Amino acid sequence: MPDQHILIADDETDIREMLASLFEEEGFRVSQAKNGAEVLAEVKKTGKDLDLIMMDVRMPDMDGLTVLKQLKDSGSGDIPVLIMTAYGSSGVTIKAMQQGAEDFLTKPFDDPDAVVHKVNRIFEHRNLTKEVADLKSKLTAEPGEKIIGNSGPMQEIYKQIGKVASSDATVLISGETGTGKELIANVLHSTSRYSRGPLIKVNCAALPETLLESELFGHEMGAFTGAAKMRKGRFEMADKGSIFLDEVGEMTLSTQRKLLRVLQERMIDRLGGTIPIKIDVRVISATNRDLEQEIEAGKFRPDLFFRLNVISIHMPPLRERKDDIPLLVEHFLDKHRYTQSSPPAHISREAMEALLDYDWPGNVRELENSIQRAVVDARGGTLTSRNFNLSGKRERVNIGSNNAFYVDQLVNSRVKLEQAMSSFEKMLLMEALRQSADDEEAAAEILGITLRDLQQRIRRHR
Repeated sequence: MPDQHILIADDETDIREMLASLFEEEGFRVSQAKNGAEVLAEVKKTGKDLDLIMMDVRMPDMDGLTVLKQLKDSGSGDIPVLIMTAYGSSGVTIKAMQQGAEDFLTKPFDDPDAVVHKVNRIFEHRNLTKEVADLKSKLTAEPGEKIIGNSGPMQEIYKQIGKVASSDATVLISGETGTGKELIANVLHSTSRYSRGPLIKVNCAALPETLLESELFGHEMGAFTGAAKMRKGRFEMADKGSIFLDEVGEMTLSTQRKLLRVLQERMIDRLGGTIPIKIDVRVISATNRDLEQEIEAGKFRPDLFFRLNVISIHMPPLRERKDDIPLLVEHFLDKHRYTQSSPPAHISREAMEALLDYDWPGNVRELENSIQRAVVDARGGTLTSRNFNLSGKRERVNIGSNNAFYVDQLVNSRVKLEQAMSSFEKMLLMEALRQSADDEEAAAEILGITLRDLQQRIRRHR
């Protein structure tokens, strides 16, 4: 650890000298204090230059716990403190940790390497915490959509982003539809070395195979019927920037093979072209499918999966991070005002409890749509549970309690099986669209089908 400053506080000179020699050999700068008063004086003199205090609990005139409390009270509590205690003093150790100590060491020190390792772990943790805080600050300061959440799962996501952002490695973001995978892609791009270039997005589920290849790799004039002029593909457009391949699991095996070659060689071939084009692109992909299951089913290439999944980030569904719902509601109330000049609407306690009790099959996207619809319904006033339609609680698709009666009607009226199945399918489609607030991607996720399949079924039923 270069240029880290450690203060070692112990009333035993031999221990201070041994630790000072150990850490100076490791390249640290070291100061010493033999009692609590000297610790406080050194902190006051050194200020922000001090990176860690290693302090014994038992010292003359002022014990370590008293010093720890005074550091917190004086505003110097952000300096990590590593408490040193005698073997067996567990009660003191617990009290020190409760008062804000970073960690503890048990004396005597039988393994000097373990002591150095403990200190390095503290610095690594503090550096990572700072990176996460800086990242969250950057997200808050930037215009546009923000990642909202302070729950445990989201804190882990922030840490992953902090580690990955400066890397050039490909990233695969997994998670259900509506969890915010595209927001993660935005952040990964904006915090990487590719941020000066464009972020090009491709929804792989929204395009048929022939159009998808042309969109990704471009085409030369005359490459196919209708190709009246040369057209750059999304990879070429993303050069020196990032490309986000959303729903990458929807690609056909043929397109997967061509994408694999691009990732391996960093070269693309336009359709109908003969000259490879070199590209420098950061690839970020996302999927709501379990690609390992798709590999077992023969629908996804394992070699492409390993190329895309160098770094994996999983976005948890909203039902697994319900602590974030109040923050998300506050954000969406501010975002979706009744009119541009209206103040944000308010939400009643019973309505908030209803939102917390609901399982949100459409995740954050469904929550946002529900808030927006409720604000309009309440005309910007106080939102109550009457402004929300949450009848699908804890069920992926709820078609009501009259199914048996509906089937009896079909049988008694001698409706043909194919016609009955078509009618039943239409009911399911309508209910899934209702639960997802007409969000087709979320409806497809609820029904367990692809977006393309959903759209074809909607067209069939008009």
